This record gives sequence, structure tokens and C-alpha cells, in this order.
Amino acid sequence: MNRLYPAHLEAIAEALANIFGENKYADQEISRVLKADRKRGSKDRAFIAEHTYGVVRNYRLLRHVLGGAKPKKREDWWQLIGVHLLSQGFELPEWQEFGGLQEESLKDRWSAAQEVRALRESIPDWLDKVGAEQLGEDLWTPTLAALNEQAPVVLRANRLKTTPAKLLQQLAAEGIGTEPIAADALVVTERKNLFTTKAFQQGLFEVQDFSSQQAAPTLEVAAGQTVIDACAGAGGKSLHLAALMENKGQLISLDIHDWKLTELKKRARRNGVSNLDTRPITSTKVIKRLHDRADRLLLDVPCSGLGVLRRNPDAKWKLSQDFIDRVVGEQADILARYSRMVKPGGKMVYATCSILPQENDDQVTAFLASEAGQGWTLEHQHTYLPQVEGYDGFFVARMQRSADG
Repeated sequence: MNRLYPAHLEAIAEALANIFGENKYADQEISRVLKADRKRGSKDRAFIAEHTYGVVRNYRLLRHVLGGAKPKKREDWWQLIGVHLLSQGFELPEWQEFGGLQEESLKDRWSAAQEVRALRESIPDWLDKVGAEQLGEDLWTPTLAALNEQAPVVLRANRLKTTPAKLLQQLAAEGIGTEPIAADALVVTERKNLFTTKAFQQGLFEVQDFSSQQAAPTLEVAAGQTVIDACAGAGGKSLHLAALMENKGQLISLDIHDWKLTELKKRARRNGVSNLDTRPITSTKVIKRLHDRADRLLLDVPCSGLGVLRRNPDAKWKLSQDFIDRVVGEQADILARYSRMVKPGGKMVYATCSILPQENDDQVTAFLASEAGQGWTLEHQHTYLPQVEGYDGFFVARMQRSADG
């Protein structure tokens, strides 16, 4: 799309003002803006979403190129959008909102900024420092660059109802191109509204990144087992576990937020899941009642979310060192207390959507050296990196409890 429409840019400016001025979440704000005008076609909606995310992703860099001032008025956001569009190869119309933008001068400032990693990848200095300290300069630089790219859309075929090959054919019939990449995963090659398809409404797939899809298989579940997903959230991994269990046995999904479990139950019905039991964590008693019950336990713990910055680029501006410190403490506490739900001889997977060792390898090492970790052994661990596997940053570690407890 080479032609620019004022209404589209107005929608982008409105979304940006709320994301940065009102601290709204980007995905929710973009969804709200798109719903405000139902007359827009799919290409118009895609343009607004893509370029809103584009500005969010490069917010610091764009501000720097413009002079560094924080946008406050409508006109400021239009100028920021203008610089972004120029960087994407668009030719700006002679509209008053773009007045004063000197293309050659802006290109020079953009080019000079490429020499500074925190500016080039548009990330706060403190977060750039944390990443470099944790991963080392040689690994952090390509990781950060990959995290600042647009995320691919990946689907997981629901084995309770279909196969990846059949799903590919059905989606093709509905005008959506996909390619198989591994196991149950299909990557979408043509972006369209997936949630209005018959395939989605029939529960044939869930949108779930390739890296996230590695958590459930790593747990090595089998039909008939008692499996607990202790930080289930809205339940994408619970649904995957149910499929791997072939709907046999008991799948217990826990979360501190009851509303998330309500959403999970809706998704489970659409997916044809029948072995699911949802339980809100209302007190420590919920965990204590399940001590020594689980054959398998999944701990997809709260984390910084640094591995999914491509999907949630606004998180760069919402994170803080205090938040990371706090969540690291929560992770250690969950590992120590929740691991007691695993029966002797059972297995547990600890997972995060972070790429920081302090949330991943270091947590596993500390747990195994602690009193709570006595009798546990590490079987497997892996950090998925966006520049290596090509998808979200993610971490999984599988541990087994000794048979004598």
C-alpha cells in the first residue's frame, strides 16, 4: 500500500497517544481503534496495526531523530509517524502535519543513531545494560536485534480434532496461507483475521508461538496421568497438554486469577477438551492439597517477558529493574513451594518467556542447590533465541524428582 490516508494516520496517532500518554497496552489499544470503525477493510486494518506497532517498536529511535522531545500533541504524533513512514520507504504527501520534516536531515540523524545499540534497537539504557551483563555483548547484540523485528504468526494444530496437514488444507480453502514448520506448528504466510475463520470457530487451532509450543512436549506427558499446569493463565499450554494426553487422565489448571480460568474453560469447550479441571489459587491450601499428586507439573512462571518483545514491544517502556527483581523473587518462591505437588518419580518443567539467565538457568541452579530441590535432578534445559530458532525467546528446563522422594 503506497497511498496514505489521513484517517489511517489519525487512528495510529490516537492509539500512540494512549499507549504512551495513558500507559495503555498496545495490543488492546490497537484492537480498540480498529473496532471503532467497522467499515475498514482488512488491508486498512493491517496497515494501522502494522505501523502502530512499528512506531512503538522504534519509539526511542524516532524520538531521537526528531530531536528527543516527548510527543504531547496530535501534531507531535503525526511527526513521529512521518519519520517512521520515511524509514519504511514511503513518500510523504505535502500535508501540513508533515511540515518541517526535512528528509535529508532526518536520514543523517537516523544513520548516525545506528552506531549506538540502545538507539538503533530503541531500548532504554538500563535494559540494554541488563541484557549485555546477563548475556554478554556478543550474544546480546544479535538477540536484541532479532527481538526488535516483527513477530511471525504461528498456529498450533489441535490434535484432538485435526492434523497439521488437514488444517493447512482447510485454512487454504478459507484463503489463509500457512506452512508447516515442526510438530503441530504452522506459520502463517499471509496475514488475515484468523479468529473469524470456520477452522478457529471449530477449535481446529490455537495461535501459539513455536517456542511456546515446546513447553508441553518437554513435560513428556502420557494419557492417563495426573498433570498440573500451575500458572495456567488463559491456558494455551493447558490446551496443548490436553491434546498430548489424548483427553485421558486428569489435567488440573491453576491460576491466581479466576477470570483467566473462566476464559480457559471457554477455549477448552471450543477445543473439545474434556479432562480439564480448573481451580483458582485462593490460598496456600490449594497447593498443599495437591502435594505428591502430580505425575507431571508445568510451571510457566511470571517473568519479565523479554523473550516476547517482538510481540509486545510496548513492554520495553513498561518494564523496570524493580519489576525484574520482584519477579525473580516470585519465580524462586513458586519453584520451592509448587514443586511439592510432584509425586516421587514425577517430572516438572520450569518455563519462562524470558532470555535472561537470572530468570532461567540461574533459577534452576539455585533450586537444585536449595533444600526444596533436594532429590531433584536436571534432565534437560534449553533457551530458545529469536536469532537462532527464529521465533520468540523462551526457556524450558525439565527436572525429575527421585523415586524415593
